[in-house]
Amino acid sequence: MQSIREIYKTGRGPSSSHTMGPERAIKIIRSLYPDADKLAVTLYGSLALTGAGHGTDKVIIQTAHPVRCTVVHDEKTDCPVHPNTMDVAVYSGGKLIATRRIYSVGGGSVVFDGEPPEKYEKYQSDAIYPLNTFSEIAEFCRTNNLRLWQFVELFEGGQILDFLADVWARMKQTIHEGLTCDGVLPGILGTQRRAQKLYNQRHIDESAQTRENRLVCSYAFATGEQNAAGGIIVTAPTCGACGVVPSVLKYMQDERKFSDEQIVRALATGGIIGNLIKKNASISGAECGCQAEIGSACSMAAGALAELFDMGLDQIEYAAEVAMEHHLGLTCDPIAGLVQIPCIERNAVAAMRAINALSLANFLADSRKISFDIIVKTMYNTGKDLLNNYKETSSGGLAKYYEIKKNK
Repeated sequence: MQSIREIYKTGRGPSSSHTMGPERAIKIIRSLYPDADKLAVTLYGSLALTGAGHGTDKVIIQTAHPVRCTVVHDEKTDCPVHPNTMDVAVYSGGKLIATRRIYSVGGGSVVFDGEPPEKYEKYQSDAIYPLNTFSEIAEFCRTNNLRLWQFVELFEGGQILDFLADVWARMKQTIHEGLTCDGVLPGILGTQRRAQKLYNQRHIDESAQTRENRLVCSYAFATGEQNAAGGIIVTAPTCGACGVVPSVLKYMQDERKFSDEQIVRALATGGIIGNLIKKNASISGAECGCQAEIGSACSMAAGALAELFDMGLDQIEYAAEVAMEHHLGLTCDPIAGLVQIPCIERNAVAAMRAINALSLANFLADSRKISFDIIVKTMYNTGKDLLNNYKETSSGGLAKYYEIKKNK
Protein backbone atom coordinates (compact mmCIF):
# COMPACT_ATOMS: atom_id res chain seq x y z
CA MET A 1 0.00 0.00 0.00
CA GLN A 2 1.00 3.58 -0.54
CA SER A 3 1.61 6.16 2.15
CA ILE A 4 -1.40 7.38 4.12
CA ARG A 5 -0.33 10.82 2.91
CA GLU A 6 -2.31 9.88 -0.19
CA ILE A 7 -5.44 9.53 1.96
CA TYR A 8 -5.04 12.90 3.65
CA LYS A 9 -4.50 15.47 0.90
CA THR A 10 -4.86 19.19 1.56
CA GLY A 11 -6.42 21.18 -1.27
CA ARG A 12 -9.44 23.07 -2.52
CA GLY A 13 -12.88 21.53 -2.91
CA PRO A 14 -15.43 20.70 -3.98
CA SER A 15 -14.46 17.28 -5.39
CA SER A 16 -11.32 15.19 -5.11
CA SER A 17 -12.22 13.15 -8.20
CA HIS A 18 -13.61 16.01 -10.28
CA THR A 19 -11.42 18.97 -9.32
CA MET A 20 -8.32 17.85 -7.40
CA GLY A 21 -7.72 14.85 -9.69
CA PRO A 22 -8.05 16.71 -13.02
CA GLU A 23 -5.98 19.58 -11.61
CA ARG A 24 -3.25 17.12 -10.72
CA ALA A 25 -3.48 15.49 -14.15
CA ILE A 26 -3.00 18.78 -15.99
CA LYS A 27 -0.05 19.72 -13.78
CA ILE A 28 1.59 16.40 -14.66
CA ILE A 29 0.87 16.88 -18.36
CA ARG A 30 2.48 20.33 -18.28
CA SER A 31 5.56 18.94 -16.56
CA LEU A 32 5.82 16.07 -19.07
CA TYR A 33 5.37 18.34 -22.11
CA PRO A 34 6.90 21.74 -21.25
CA ASP A 35 6.80 22.84 -24.92
CA ALA A 36 3.02 22.37 -25.22
CA ASP A 37 1.13 25.46 -26.35
CA LYS A 38 -2.36 23.92 -26.56
CA LEU A 39 -4.29 21.21 -24.72
CA ALA A 40 -7.55 19.67 -25.89
CA VAL A 41 -9.27 17.83 -23.04
CA THR A 42 -12.22 15.45 -23.42
CA LEU A 43 -14.13 14.37 -20.33
CA TYR A 44 -16.07 11.09 -20.20
CA GLY A 45 -18.43 9.33 -17.82
CA SER A 46 -19.01 10.97 -14.47
CA LEU A 47 -16.46 13.68 -15.27
CA ALA A 48 -18.59 14.68 -18.25
CA LEU A 49 -21.99 14.29 -16.60
CA THR A 50 -21.24 16.21 -13.40
CA GLY A 51 -18.14 18.14 -14.38
CA ALA A 52 -19.96 21.42 -14.87
CA GLY A 53 -21.44 21.30 -11.37
CA HIS A 54 -18.11 20.31 -9.85
CA GLY A 55 -16.20 22.96 -11.81
CA THR A 56 -14.02 20.42 -13.61
CA ASP A 57 -13.73 22.44 -16.81
CA LYS A 58 -12.86 25.61 -14.90
CA VAL A 59 -10.09 24.03 -12.85
CA ILE A 60 -8.60 22.38 -15.96
CA ILE A 61 -8.48 25.66 -17.88
CA GLN A 62 -7.11 27.55 -14.87
CA THR A 63 -4.41 24.94 -14.28
CA ALA A 64 -3.40 24.88 -17.94
CA HIS A 65 -3.01 28.69 -18.15
CA PRO A 66 -1.17 30.27 -19.94
CA VAL A 67 -1.33 27.24 -22.24
CA ARG A 68 -4.50 27.42 -24.35
CA CYS A 69 -6.99 24.75 -23.35
CA THR A 70 -10.37 23.52 -24.54
CA VAL A 71 -12.65 21.15 -22.64
CA VAL A 72 -15.34 18.95 -24.21
CA HIS A 73 -17.93 16.95 -22.24
CA ASP A 74 -18.58 13.61 -23.97
CA GLU A 75 -21.60 12.10 -22.20
CA LYS A 76 -22.10 9.22 -24.66
CA THR A 77 -18.86 7.25 -24.90
CA ASP A 78 -18.53 4.29 -22.51
CA CYS A 79 -15.76 4.18 -19.91
CA PRO A 80 -14.76 0.50 -19.65
CA VAL A 81 -11.83 1.06 -17.27
CA HIS A 82 -13.01 3.80 -14.89
CA PRO A 83 -16.01 6.16 -14.94
CA ASN A 84 -13.77 9.18 -14.31
CA THR A 85 -11.90 9.14 -17.61
CA MET A 86 -10.30 12.03 -19.48
CA ASP A 87 -8.24 12.30 -22.65
CA VAL A 88 -5.67 15.06 -23.10
CA ALA A 89 -4.40 15.88 -26.58
CA VAL A 90 -1.14 17.84 -26.41
CA TYR A 91 -0.11 20.23 -29.19
CA SER A 92 3.07 22.19 -29.88
CA GLY A 93 3.53 24.51 -32.84
CA GLY A 94 0.24 23.38 -34.30
CA LYS A 95 1.21 19.68 -34.25
CA LEU A 96 -0.21 16.90 -32.08
CA ILE A 97 2.70 15.58 -30.01
CA ALA A 98 0.91 13.30 -27.54
CA THR A 99 -2.44 11.91 -26.44
CA ARG A 100 -2.79 10.66 -22.89
CA ARG A 101 -5.73 8.88 -21.25
CA ILE A 102 -6.04 9.54 -17.53
CA TYR A 103 -8.30 8.13 -14.81
CA SER A 104 -9.24 10.16 -11.74
CA VAL A 105 -9.59 7.27 -9.31
CA GLY A 106 -10.69 9.06 -6.14
CA GLY A 107 -9.17 11.08 -3.34
CA GLY A 108 -7.33 13.32 -5.80
CA SER A 109 -5.28 10.43 -7.20
CA VAL A 110 -4.79 9.91 -10.93
CA VAL A 111 -3.62 6.97 -13.03
CA PHE A 112 -2.22 7.33 -16.54
CA ASP A 113 -3.33 4.55 -18.88
CA GLY A 114 -0.63 1.95 -19.40
CA GLU A 115 1.50 3.10 -16.47
CA PRO A 116 1.79 1.88 -12.85
CA PRO A 117 -1.01 3.25 -10.62
CA GLU A 118 1.45 4.82 -8.19
CA LYS A 119 3.74 6.47 -10.77
CA TYR A 120 2.40 9.99 -10.44
CA GLU A 121 1.52 9.93 -6.77
CA LYS A 122 3.48 12.47 -4.75
CA TYR A 123 4.66 9.65 -2.49
CA GLN A 124 5.23 7.05 -5.16
CA SER A 125 6.38 3.87 -3.49
CA ASP A 126 3.73 1.18 -3.60
CA ALA A 127 5.78 -0.84 -1.11
CA ILE A 128 5.65 1.43 1.94
CA TYR A 129 3.36 -1.14 3.51
CA PRO A 130 4.12 -4.78 2.65
CA LEU A 131 0.79 -5.94 4.10
CA ASN A 132 -2.48 -5.28 2.30
CA THR A 133 -5.32 -6.67 4.44
CA PHE A 134 -6.50 -5.91 7.95
CA SER A 135 -6.03 -9.51 9.02
CA GLU A 136 -2.36 -9.44 7.93
CA ILE A 137 -1.76 -6.13 9.66
CA ALA A 138 -3.50 -7.26 12.84
CA GLU A 139 -1.41 -10.44 12.98
CA PHE A 140 1.77 -8.41 12.50
CA CYS A 141 0.76 -5.98 15.25
CA ARG A 142 -0.05 -8.77 17.69
CA THR A 143 3.22 -10.56 16.97
CA ASN A 144 5.23 -7.38 17.47
CA ASN A 145 3.10 -5.89 20.27
CA LEU A 146 2.19 -2.80 18.24
CA ARG A 147 -0.83 -0.57 18.06
CA LEU A 148 -1.99 0.44 14.59
CA TRP A 149 -0.55 3.94 14.86
CA GLN A 150 2.81 2.39 15.77
CA PHE A 151 2.52 0.14 12.71
CA VAL A 152 2.11 3.31 10.62
CA GLU A 153 5.10 4.97 12.26
CA LEU A 154 7.23 1.85 11.78
CA PHE A 155 6.78 1.79 8.00
CA GLU A 156 6.40 5.52 7.29
CA GLY A 157 8.97 6.85 9.76
CA GLY A 158 8.54 9.33 12.59
CA GLN A 159 7.94 12.22 10.18
CA ILE A 160 4.49 10.83 9.41
CA LEU A 161 3.33 12.03 12.83
CA ASP A 162 4.53 15.55 11.99
CA PHE A 163 2.60 15.34 8.74
CA LEU A 164 -0.53 14.23 10.59
CA ALA A 165 -0.10 17.07 13.07
CA ASP A 166 -0.28 19.47 10.13
CA VAL A 167 -3.33 17.60 8.81
CA TRP A 168 -5.05 17.98 12.17
CA ALA A 169 -4.24 21.69 12.34
CA ARG A 170 -5.74 22.17 8.88
CA MET A 171 -8.86 20.18 9.77
CA LYS A 172 -9.46 22.36 12.82
CA GLN A 173 -8.85 25.52 10.81
CA THR A 174 -11.41 24.43 8.21
CA ILE A 175 -14.00 23.83 10.93
CA HIS A 176 -13.30 27.27 12.37
CA GLU A 177 -13.65 28.91 8.97
CA GLY A 178 -16.90 27.06 8.28
CA LEU A 179 -18.42 28.07 11.62
CA THR A 180 -17.66 31.74 11.01
CA CYS A 181 -19.36 31.86 7.59
CA ASP A 182 -23.00 32.26 6.71
CA GLY A 183 -24.95 33.03 3.54
CA VAL A 184 -25.54 30.93 0.45
CA LEU A 185 -23.22 28.41 -1.18
CA PRO A 186 -22.28 28.94 -4.85
CA GLY A 187 -24.36 27.19 -7.52
CA ILE A 188 -27.91 27.08 -8.82
CA LEU A 189 -29.39 25.38 -5.76
CA GLY A 190 -29.14 28.39 -3.45
CA THR A 191 -28.12 26.12 -0.57
CA GLN A 192 -27.99 27.98 2.73
CA ARG A 193 -25.02 27.49 5.03
CA ARG A 194 -26.25 25.91 8.27
CA ALA A 195 -23.17 25.06 10.33
CA GLN A 196 -23.23 28.30 12.30
CA LYS A 197 -26.93 27.90 13.10
CA LEU A 198 -26.39 24.35 14.37
CA TYR A 199 -23.46 25.45 16.50
CA ASN A 200 -25.38 28.36 18.02
CA GLN A 201 -28.20 26.01 19.05
CA ARG A 202 -25.96 23.68 21.05
CA HIS A 203 -27.26 25.01 24.40
CA ILE A 204 -30.99 25.13 23.57
CA ASP A 205 -31.52 21.62 24.96
CA GLU A 206 -29.26 20.87 27.92
CA SER A 207 -29.25 17.08 27.41
CA ALA A 208 -25.82 15.64 26.70
CA GLN A 209 -27.10 13.69 23.71
CA THR A 210 -28.56 16.76 22.03
CA ARG A 211 -25.42 18.77 22.69
CA GLU A 212 -23.29 16.00 21.17
CA ASN A 213 -25.51 15.84 18.09
CA ARG A 214 -25.50 19.60 17.52
CA LEU A 215 -21.76 19.99 17.98
CA VAL A 216 -20.70 17.00 15.89
CA CYS A 217 -23.12 17.92 13.13
CA SER A 218 -22.11 21.59 13.16
CA TYR A 219 -18.45 20.59 12.71
CA ALA A 220 -19.35 18.22 9.87
CA PHE A 221 -21.51 20.88 8.21
CA ALA A 222 -18.77 23.48 8.62
CA THR A 223 -16.24 21.29 6.82
CA GLY A 224 -18.68 20.15 4.13
CA GLU A 225 -19.81 23.70 3.44
CA GLN A 226 -16.24 24.94 3.15
CA ASN A 227 -15.61 22.14 0.67
CA ALA A 228 -18.71 23.03 -1.36
CA ALA A 229 -17.60 26.67 -1.43
CA GLY A 230 -14.18 25.75 -2.81
CA GLY A 231 -12.38 26.28 0.49
CA ILE A 232 -9.26 24.48 1.67
CA ILE A 233 -9.99 21.09 3.19
CA VAL A 234 -8.29 17.77 3.86
CA THR A 235 -9.53 14.71 2.00
CA ALA A 236 -10.53 11.97 4.43
CA PRO A 237 -10.56 10.06 2.19
CA THR A 238 -12.26 12.37 -0.38
CA CYS A 239 -13.50 15.95 -0.63
CA GLY A 240 -17.16 14.92 -0.61
CA ALA A 241 -16.66 12.98 2.64
CA CYS A 242 -14.16 15.35 4.23
CA GLY A 243 -16.34 16.33 7.21
CA VAL A 244 -16.76 12.98 8.95
CA VAL A 245 -13.32 12.33 10.46
CA PRO A 246 -12.53 15.88 11.65
CA SER A 247 -15.97 16.44 13.18
CA VAL A 248 -15.83 13.44 15.54
CA LEU A 249 -12.20 14.06 16.52
CA LYS A 250 -12.81 17.76 17.14
CA TYR A 251 -15.81 16.95 19.33
CA MET A 252 -13.89 14.37 21.34
CA GLN A 253 -10.95 16.70 21.85
CA ASP A 254 -13.22 19.51 23.01
CA GLU A 255 -15.36 17.37 25.30
CA ARG A 256 -12.89 14.73 26.53
CA LYS A 257 -9.71 16.84 26.40
CA PHE A 258 -7.70 14.44 24.26
CA SER A 259 -4.32 15.88 23.35
CA ASP A 260 -3.19 16.71 19.83
CA GLU A 261 -0.73 13.82 20.12
CA GLN A 262 -3.58 11.40 20.82
CA ILE A 263 -5.59 12.80 17.90
CA VAL A 264 -2.61 12.39 15.58
CA ARG A 265 -2.31 8.72 16.55
CA ALA A 266 -6.02 8.29 15.88
CA LEU A 267 -5.57 9.87 12.44
CA ALA A 268 -2.81 7.34 11.71
CA THR A 269 -5.18 4.47 12.50
CA GLY A 270 -7.97 6.06 10.46
CA GLY A 271 -5.52 6.48 7.59
CA ILE A 272 -4.70 2.76 7.56
CA ILE A 273 -8.43 1.97 7.42
CA GLY A 274 -8.87 4.32 4.46
CA ASN A 275 -5.75 2.94 2.81
CA LEU A 276 -7.05 -0.62 2.99
CA ILE A 277 -10.32 0.42 1.37
CA LYS A 278 -8.51 2.32 -1.38
CA LYS A 279 -6.15 -0.60 -2.03
CA ASN A 280 -8.71 -3.41 -2.00
CA ALA A 281 -11.85 -1.63 -3.21
CA SER A 282 -12.44 2.02 -4.08
CA ILE A 283 -12.95 5.45 -2.53
CA SER A 284 -14.53 6.83 -5.71
CA GLY A 285 -18.23 7.71 -5.74
CA ALA A 286 -18.21 7.47 -9.52
CA GLU A 287 -16.97 3.89 -9.31
CA CYS A 288 -18.83 2.49 -6.29
CA GLY A 289 -21.39 5.06 -5.16
CA CYS A 290 -21.41 7.11 -1.98
CA GLN A 291 -20.72 4.01 0.12
CA ALA A 292 -17.14 4.31 -1.17
CA GLU A 293 -16.87 7.91 0.05
CA ILE A 294 -19.12 8.45 3.07
CA GLY A 295 -18.97 4.77 4.02
CA SER A 296 -15.17 4.82 3.89
CA ALA A 297 -15.03 8.07 5.86
CA CYS A 298 -17.31 6.59 8.52
CA SER A 299 -15.06 3.52 8.79
CA MET A 300 -12.01 5.75 9.12
CA ALA A 301 -13.71 7.86 11.79
CA ALA A 302 -14.92 4.84 13.76
CA GLY A 303 -11.48 3.23 13.67
CA ALA A 304 -9.86 6.50 14.68
CA LEU A 305 -12.25 6.90 17.60
CA ALA A 306 -11.54 3.36 18.77
CA GLU A 307 -7.82 4.15 18.70
CA LEU A 308 -8.48 7.37 20.60
CA PHE A 309 -10.21 5.38 23.35
CA ASP A 310 -7.33 2.89 23.47
CA MET A 311 -9.41 -0.05 22.29
CA GLY A 312 -7.92 -3.34 21.15
CA LEU A 313 -7.41 -4.51 17.58
CA ASP A 314 -10.63 -6.52 17.53
CA GLN A 315 -12.61 -3.52 18.73
CA ILE A 316 -10.99 -1.19 16.18
CA GLU A 317 -11.77 -3.69 13.45
CA TYR A 318 -15.37 -4.09 14.61
CA ALA A 319 -15.92 -0.32 14.75
CA ALA A 320 -14.57 0.16 11.22
CA GLU A 321 -16.46 -2.86 9.88
CA VAL A 322 -19.87 -2.01 11.33
CA ALA A 323 -19.49 1.60 10.17
CA MET A 324 -19.09 0.45 6.57
CA GLU A 325 -21.58 -2.41 6.77
CA HIS A 326 -24.48 -0.05 7.34
CA HIS A 327 -23.56 2.18 4.42
CA LEU A 328 -23.64 -0.67 1.90
CA GLY A 329 -25.54 0.28 -1.23
CA LEU A 330 -25.52 4.02 -0.52
CA THR A 331 -25.98 5.85 -3.82
CA CYS A 332 -24.12 8.89 -5.09
CA ASP A 333 -26.75 11.20 -6.59
CA PRO A 334 -25.65 14.84 -6.15
CA ILE A 335 -28.32 17.28 -7.30
CA ALA A 336 -27.10 19.37 -10.26
CA GLY A 337 -23.67 17.78 -9.88
CA LEU A 338 -22.95 19.94 -6.83
CA VAL A 339 -21.35 18.55 -3.66
CA GLN A 340 -24.16 20.01 -1.54
CA ILE A 341 -27.35 17.94 -1.49
CA PRO A 342 -27.31 15.26 -0.12
CA CYS A 343 -23.55 15.34 0.47
CA ILE A 344 -23.22 17.83 3.33
CA GLU A 345 -25.96 16.28 5.47
CA ARG A 346 -24.52 12.82 4.83
CA ASN A 347 -21.25 13.91 6.45
CA ALA A 348 -23.14 14.80 9.61
CA VAL A 349 -25.18 11.60 9.64
CA ALA A 350 -22.08 9.46 9.07
CA ALA A 351 -20.24 11.26 11.86
CA MET A 352 -22.96 10.34 14.33
CA ARG A 353 -22.95 6.79 12.99
CA ALA A 354 -19.21 6.56 13.62
CA ILE A 355 -19.81 7.42 17.27
CA ASN A 356 -22.52 4.75 17.41
CA ALA A 357 -20.07 2.24 15.91
CA LEU A 358 -17.58 3.13 18.65
CA SER A 359 -20.22 2.46 21.29
CA LEU A 360 -21.10 -0.93 19.79
CA ALA A 361 -17.44 -1.90 19.51
CA ASN A 362 -17.00 -1.23 23.20
CA PHE A 363 -19.09 -4.24 24.19
CA LEU A 364 -19.95 -6.34 21.09
CA ALA A 365 -16.59 -6.90 19.37
CA ASP A 366 -16.15 -10.33 20.97
CA SER A 367 -19.29 -11.62 19.23
CA ARG A 368 -18.74 -10.18 15.75
CA LYS A 369 -19.12 -12.43 12.70
CA ILE A 370 -17.98 -10.19 9.83
CA SER A 371 -14.36 -9.15 9.29
CA PHE A 372 -13.28 -5.78 7.97
CA ASP A 373 -11.68 -7.44 4.94
CA ILE A 374 -14.97 -9.12 4.04
CA ILE A 375 -16.93 -5.87 4.29
CA VAL A 376 -14.44 -4.05 2.05
CA LYS A 377 -14.76 -6.77 -0.59
CA THR A 378 -18.55 -6.67 -0.22
CA MET A 379 -18.65 -2.89 -0.64
CA TYR A 380 -16.61 -3.08 -3.83
CA ASN A 381 -18.79 -5.77 -5.38
CA THR A 382 -21.94 -3.92 -4.31
CA GLY A 383 -20.60 -0.77 -5.95
CA LYS A 384 -19.88 -2.61 -9.18
CA ASP A 385 -23.46 -3.88 -9.19
CA LEU A 386 -25.01 -0.41 -8.76
CA LEU A 387 -26.59 1.10 -11.84
CA ASN A 388 -24.55 3.95 -13.32
CA ASN A 389 -27.43 6.34 -12.59
CA TYR A 390 -26.50 6.04 -8.92
CA LYS A 391 -22.76 6.54 -9.27
CA GLU A 392 -22.14 10.31 -9.45
CA THR A 393 -23.84 10.90 -12.77
CA SER A 394 -26.66 13.11 -11.41
CA SER A 395 -29.10 11.12 -13.54
CA GLY A 396 -30.84 9.05 -10.85
CA GLY A 397 -32.13 9.23 -7.30
CA LEU A 398 -32.46 12.65 -5.70
CA ALA A 399 -30.80 14.33 -8.67
CA LYS A 400 -33.47 12.99 -11.02
CA TYR A 401 -36.54 13.68 -8.91
CA TYR A 402 -35.45 17.10 -7.76
CA GLU A 403 -35.27 18.16 -11.39
CA ILE A 404 -38.78 16.76 -12.08
CA LYS A 405 -40.17 18.68 -9.11
CA LYS A 406 -38.35 21.89 -10.05
CA ASN A 407 -39.65 21.90 -13.61
CA LYS A 408 -43.31 21.52 -12.68
